[in-house]
Amino acid sequence: MEILNASDAKREFGEILLKAQHGPVGIGINRNGKPVAVVVSVAEYTQFEALKEEHLKKTIQEGIADLQAGKVTGGKAVMDKLRKRISG
Repeated sequence: MEILNASDAKREFGEILLKAQHGPVGIGINRNGKPVAVVVSVAEYTQFEALKEEHLKKTIQEGIADLQAGKVTGGKAVMDKLRKRISG
């Protein structure tokens, strides 16, 4: 992933859009030397969103299965356990 600072990204925005069609382009705004944004193609973004949705559905299904199997702990029991840990 190519990293650019905000000034370069502004000046080269058209080129960034072309590059994003071939792979993600990181646009770094210097905050502790770390990039804070990425430009990706619509196709890549769509794939990413589909993966997120698939993961969410799987996680929900696992949660429902745990509920049906009785593999859950009520909120009060969890809080009691945490209080015991904290108080020693």
